[in-house]
Amino acid sequence: QVQLVESGGGLVQAGGSLRLSCAASGFTFSGDMMAWFRQAPGKEREFVASIDWTSTNTHYADSVKGRFTISRDNAKNTVYLQMNSLKPEDTGVYYCNKLAIRSRLPWGQGTPVTVSS
Repeated sequence: QVQLVESGGGLVQAGGSLRLSCAASGFTFSGDMMAWFRQAPGKEREFVASIDWTSTNTHYADSVKGRFTISRDNAKNTVYLQMNSLKPEDTGVYYCNKLAIRSRLPWGQGTPVTVSS
């Protein structure tokens, strides 16, 4: 059974930090670029960050560059998102999935992040 389970979200004040985790199971984790996405209230889901299999290449949305860091532990089939200097506009539900649209898996429940000003 394919599963993506996100965790680590919560309520934090502006300027604070959170570390999100995404545990993957039921599919071959190796070889695929993984990504984090987020969906703010009333908005469409958007790309946040991606990472390749070897962790050599990472990419970030302009809005989070310099503040967020994506990483992965292939032995644990887990992807992480370290979020620092959080802003109220970072509020939303955060999801992980494969980057490539053609390879997308069923979305998990996501983990909510709320940043208060």
